[in-house]
Amino acid sequence: MINPRFAALPAVLLLAACTVGPEYQAPKAALVAHFAEGGAQPIGAASAQRWWYAFDDPLLNELVQAGLAQNLDIQSAIARVAEAQAAARATGLPALIDGSITAQSTRSGGQGVSTATAHSATFSPSILFDLFGGARRSREQALAALQSAELSVGEARLAFLSSVVSTYIDMRYYQEALALTRQTAASRRETLKLVQFQRQAGTATELDEALAQASLDETLATLPALESGFHAATYAIATLLAQPVQGLSTRLQRGASQPRPGSKAAVGVPADLLRNRPDIGAAERDYAAAVAGIGVSEAELFPSLSLSGSVTAAAANSWTFGPSLSLPVLTQGVLRANRAQAAAQAEQARLTWQSTVLGAVEEVQAAQSDYLRNRRAVAAYRRSVGSYARVVDLSRETHEAGTTTLIDLLENQRSLASAQLSLASGMRDMAASWATLQIAAGLGWALPAQPGDRG
Repeated sequence: MINPRFAALPAVLLLAACTVGPEYQAPKAALVAHFAEGGAQPIGAASAQRWWYAFDDPLLNELVQAGLAQNLDIQSAIARVAEAQAAARATGLPALIDGSITAQSTRSGGQGVSTATAHSATFSPSILFDLFGGARRSREQALAALQSAELSVGEARLAFLSSVVSTYIDMRYYQEALALTRQTAASRRETLKLVQFQRQAGTATELDEALAQASLDETLATLPALESGFHAATYAIATLLAQPVQGLSTRLQRGASQPRPGSKAAVGVPADLLRNRPDIGAAERDYAAAVAGIGVSEAELFPSLSLSGSVTAAAANSWTFGPSLSLPVLTQGVLRANRAQAAAQAEQARLTWQSTVLGAVEEVQAAQSDYLRNRRAVAAYRRSVGSYARVVDLSRETHEAGTTTLIDLLENQRSLASAQLSLASGMRDMAASWATLQIAAGLGWALPAQPGDRG
């Protein structure tokens, strides 16, 4: 005859294969066929491209490689992956099994009582049956969180790439601006010497000399700000690489041309972002974890069955063994509220994923627009520099011939210097917008296993 205490067990065990909660389905987003100013040619999986090699700058390549291995934000993201891995190992079967071994030894005696020693050990194992799939959903949740953490490492890498490349571009701009300003100062010194010679010859006035001196002083006054900008950039690069600036400063101070992007600016189509952007992938995995969380909270609404026992080894050995059924009768209101909360969190995660996708499309389109217009601006700045260089040459000739005033020559020199600095600034903006475009497209974070391989 069946023990009445276990009469309900068969019905409960019939549900053991049941896994409650919604089955995960990947979210979908309605994306246009191409970016606003882009082509319709997809690039596929391109997250491993080492796009910074297009600048053809060995020092930049070396800085990037060092930073990818040393940057503290990336290291923190990797540590979070280790945390998520440990959390995942604590789910599944390990979460269902419990038990401990306790042992003790006592010695007793007294007046007129012989001394005696007693030893005992008890083993108390238990296993919880995953009747409604709560543990399985918990493992799904943990694995999705682990995948999200792994993709967050990619986000940290992209953030590092954005910072180090843009800072390096700024540093080289300040170097170029310093070189141009020093050239302008040298030119104005020559002009001052010429005016001083003319004044001695009686063909120039004291006012002319004062104007030439003021123009030189004005140029020299701009140097400290440019030097400060250069040093600030070197300090920022050292911080990004987690290195003391003293070890980098000498190498960074060596002159080099401003980074110029390669001609290739194709970033594919919006659909490529779904596979190349790590933040989109991480948001999708967060949504998967939230959906699994609904199953975890829903399983708590149903009965739980565990099997436990104990074995004691002592002077008189003993053992116990039996099942235990728990019914959450009086907590249904709270548990249902928890389930509703988990469903709301999953909906928030889905909306976050959708917002991340739309934001990624916007970032690519904005960066692409900036790059295209900065490229046109650089071409115009080049023409401007060429034109003003010719004007200065002609002004110098006519001034020496006495047909142009010194004020006209100084003004033309000032215009040339301004055009040269505008070109340098335009070069910086063009290179920075091209780098931003690569980051926005999600390129460069999933690097090949061999550091020397080019993407």
